[in-house]
Amino acid sequence: MENAAAATPAAKKPAAKKPAAKKKTTKKRQAPKKTLVVVESPAKAKTIEKYLGRRYMVRASMGHLRDLPKSQFGIDVENDFEPKYINIRGKGDLIKELKKDAKNADKVYLASDPDREGEAIAWHLSFILGIDPTTDCRIVFNEITKPAIQAAVKEPRPINMDRVDAQQARRMLDRIVGYKLSPLLWRKVRKGLSAGRVQSVTVKLICDREKEIQAFNSEEYWTVGMKLRKDKSPMFAAELALVDGKKLAIHEEDGKTFVLHDGEAAKSLANELKKVPLTVAAVKKSERKRRPAAPFTTSSMQQDAARKLGFTSRRTMMFAQQLYEGVELGGLGRQGLITYMRTDSTRISELAQNEAKAFLTETLGAEYVPAKPNIYAAGKKAQDAHEAIRPTSIANTPEAVEPFLTKEQAKLYRLIWQRFAASQMTPAVYDTMSVTIDAGARCQLKSSGSRLKFAGFTAVYAGADATKKEKDVVLPELAAGDTLTLESVDPQQHFTEPPPRYNDASLVKTLEEKEIGRPSTYAPIIETIQARGYVQRIEKHFQPTELGFLVLDMLEEYFKKIVDVKFTANLENELDEIAEGKVEKNDLLREFYDPFEKQVETADEAIGHVELPVEVSDVRCEKCGRMMVVKQGRFGKFLACPGFPECRNTKPILKDTGVKCPKCGGAIVERKTRRGRMFYGCNNYPDCDYTTWDTPLQEKCPECGSFLLKHHYKNGRTLTYCSNDDCKTREGSPINEELAKMRERLAKKHAKDETAKAEAKSKEQQA
Repeated sequence: MENAAAATPAAKKPAAKKPAAKKKTTKKRQAPKKTLVVVESPAKAKTIEKYLGRRYMVRASMGHLRDLPKSQFGIDVENDFEPKYINIRGKGDLIKELKKDAKNADKVYLASDPDREGEAIAWHLSFILGIDPTTDCRIVFNEITKPAIQAAVKEPRPINMDRVDAQQARRMLDRIVGYKLSPLLWRKVRKGLSAGRVQSVTVKLICDREKEIQAFNSEEYWTVGMKLRKDKSPMFAAELALVDGKKLAIHEEDGKTFVLHDGEAAKSLANELKKVPLTVAAVKKSERKRRPAAPFTTSSMQQDAARKLGFTSRRTMMFAQQLYEGVELGGLGRQGLITYMRTDSTRISELAQNEAKAFLTETLGAEYVPAKPNIYAAGKKAQDAHEAIRPTSIANTPEAVEPFLTKEQAKLYRLIWQRFAASQMTPAVYDTMSVTIDAGARCQLKSSGSRLKFAGFTAVYAGADATKKEKDVVLPELAAGDTLTLESVDPQQHFTEPPPRYNDASLVKTLEEKEIGRPSTYAPIIETIQARGYVQRIEKHFQPTELGFLVLDMLEEYFKKIVDVKFTANLENELDEIAEGKVEKNDLLREFYDPFEKQVETADEAIGHVELPVEVSDVRCEKCGRMMVVKQGRFGKFLACPGFPECRNTKPILKDTGVKCPKCGGAIVERKTRRGRMFYGCNNYPDCDYTTWDTPLQEKCPECGSFLLKHHYKNGRTLTYCSNDDCKTREGSPINEELAKMRERLAKKHAKDETAKAEAKSKEQQA
């Protein structure tokens, strides 16, 4: 029992209470802050964010966020040219978002483009986001590829203030000229005009060329071509080269040259050649090497795209920007396809050279790749800030990426890829043969031929100035003393021609040679002078307008330095020196501003109001009865009612070709598409729908009497043909195939447009 009692709970002392356990508090783990990278464009931001991963957020500034105000001068001349920058209107929300992201970021990297403009954008961003520009906040990359982007974030640097100052100096020089000269033009000529520092010089170049053309006197001259044969060999061509020991030429040079001025003299000499023996005097055989061109710079890319693709400078730069920023390549994701497109350098990185060597060796063979990589000298004034324009990977062949690109992107990418690949290849080798032929005692003939021995770089690229590969010109085996037979002789009439008007390619080339502007400015210059109405593009060539001549004459009289080519080039060089830290920005601005300000005051007092001449047409306004006048607009001349603003009637100027419409007998006139392309149509449109892209000629077909048309090929070649599809002269003509292709393209476009309309209508009905 005792044992039992002892075991009862009552016998035990109450147990001490354990202290209450503390409640566990779980702290929320804060996500690590990300690094903010600010680039210029949203397309670029998407590509870069994919390469950098989750620890980074990439945002776009959409270009500049601050600039000089539009409504005022914005430069305090008396206070060391202190600029007054303001946030650009419409970018307030974007600035708020960027500030918010910067506040929440661990680090901020400013990754605007790797040029002076980009450096200035980074500097403005540093001010807006409260970043010290002397800290390592700036990153740059020449290509948007994963290795390049990852390497860039590992090598941040401070903002280069010398380059920023160079950009600021350029911006302020342009502001000084624009805001001082433009109001003067408003007061003296008409409202809405403007004058720019570099644009004015470009207008002068175009006007000077037009004056040369207008002053040019054409001279007649003749050449004599022949077809020769040795025994039963194929015929080959030769040209008359010497007469009485004098070189056959276009102009006489103090008795050193012989000129055939008229047809009688040419035909007399041709008859003489038919009677004299033809003997081979000398044969020279040699090997000629043709070396590849350097990879593209901005300028050479714009020139080649204009020549071969028909692109304007603006379009070339737009498509290049898209290729640089990145394109979706299916399963491979978004990739930047080319390196930075604003460069004056021909330098190629060792990595790219090695990749090209391996690729070309594997695909073409070792004989197509030089033992040492080709090195190209940059121009004297080249900044050489980064590489030439090239594919980010030569393995991305044009054929591989074409399905993912637009038609225009694909064309430009192919050109860039081919030019780069060719630049890393061996020369093309030709066997050449030059033959001198004695024709009696008085004359000497010349004939030359060449045969491609080894394709070299031409296996991938025709060349900088060629639109297609060279054709072999094969001569028969000839030796000194061989007697030749004259099969035919053909005297041909020629006329000396004036210098050609500038097109996109030649204007960019001239601007580069004369050191006017810089690679990034060529396209904006050309666009601006057209937008101002000083220059118009007619059939791909630039022609000055009356307004352009008038404004240039005024500038040449009162502001000689502004339109002086050498002065403008020297100013560009001084801007380069600012970027290199050799010249102070304010010193350059003061040196320019003080004399310029006095010139403006003098011109304002001296120039009276200038009346633009009014050209009255013979077309009566159908709305109010006044005779319409010719006006100059952004897209060329047009007819407008002089009763503006009461009567706002306008109509295009229709130039009569002098050819009657084959459908209704109306007049065929020149017309333009919305994009400015010339075509020809009946003036009775819309009642008559006859149109053609080819130029109607007043000449008649000798076979059927229909009018002739001239077709222009992209390579500059022309072909004249009968407009009557059933004419015998059209049988087997190459124009039939060309016209069939054009009709097929139009039919496809029409079908595509109809499909798009049907889809849009379907969506509208569903909504």
